[in-house]
Amino acid sequence: MRFSLIHIVPETTKVPFIKGRFVAMLFSAVLMIASIGAFATMGLNLGIDFVGGTLIEIETQEDANLTEIRDSLNGLGFGEVQVQTFGAANDVLIKMRQQEPENPEVEMAAERAQQQAANTVQETLVEMLPGVEFRRVEVVGPAVSGELVRAGILAVGLALGAMLIYIWFRFEWQFSLGAVIALTHDVIATMGMFAVTQFEFNLASIAAILTIVGYSMNDTVVVYDRIRENLRKFKRMPLAELLNLSINQTLSRTLMTSITTLIALFALFFLGGAVLRGFSFAMIWGVLIGTYSSIFVASPLLLLTGVKRGTSEQDS
Repeated sequence: MRFSLIHIVPETTKVPFIKGRFVAMLFSAVLMIASIGAFATMGLNLGIDFVGGTLIEIETQEDANLTEIRDSLNGLGFGEVQVQTFGAANDVLIKMRQQEPENPEVEMAAERAQQQAANTVQETLVEMLPGVEFRRVEVVGPAVSGELVRAGILAVGLALGAMLIYIWFRFEWQFSLGAVIALTHDVIATMGMFAVTQFEFNLASIAAILTIVGYSMNDTVVVYDRIRENLRKFKRMPLAELLNLSINQTLSRTLMTSITTLIALFALFFLGGAVLRGFSFAMIWGVLIGTYSSIFVASPLLLLTGVKRGTSEQDS
């Protein structure tokens, strides 16, 4: 005998998702325009991974005086230095932007200038804070940061392209087009979120975007599988009604997956510390927007592309 302890939604629902597709399309259009506008006007708060610089994580014996540390490091002549607590009051994160070398034409001059600046900062901290412990020191030069920018863009582009090919072979071109538009929708909305919140955009953010792409695609494939099954099963049912039926049939699974994932992500956001806050917030946003797009973007697009029942009768 089986006992079901948790019911997120009833086993059979009749929520008219497709009926609200025009409102959803308007919302998505506004969201896309706002995201692109925010990205173009506000830009991203790029981390040292992409612009170069130095990151130093320290632990002090007593609660850190951030104002004193900041004033001392800003007086070294390396430009504005960011100083913030990193979890506990005695955990401090120090960020310093890329340094301009005295002679840029000399090979490795920029990397040497950055390393010398990092050494000077460490010496200053040792004199200023007795017993200070250096947990992490990362120096990223301009050449490396440029490569990371290109690699990040390439990773996202290849992921979207691979998803397009996968869905094209798994289903038909109408499904593939709908899935990739939904994924692009999620990526643009996530970039807009980073621009508005000004959370630091670094390699962890690229990992979050790729994870969001995978999560959203998985959600979309589940709905698409049910749509394809119902296209074979209900030969004469109107397409809008069939899409609505398919979404409702997978609604319990979709909500259960999203809610359990969000529980873990909220724990990571509130308890994971400052370094994971941007990543976990991006993931929370991604789960929400990915769930939304699989229901209100990917599925209604099949109405516009006119998926044929005959082409869906073939096995993948």
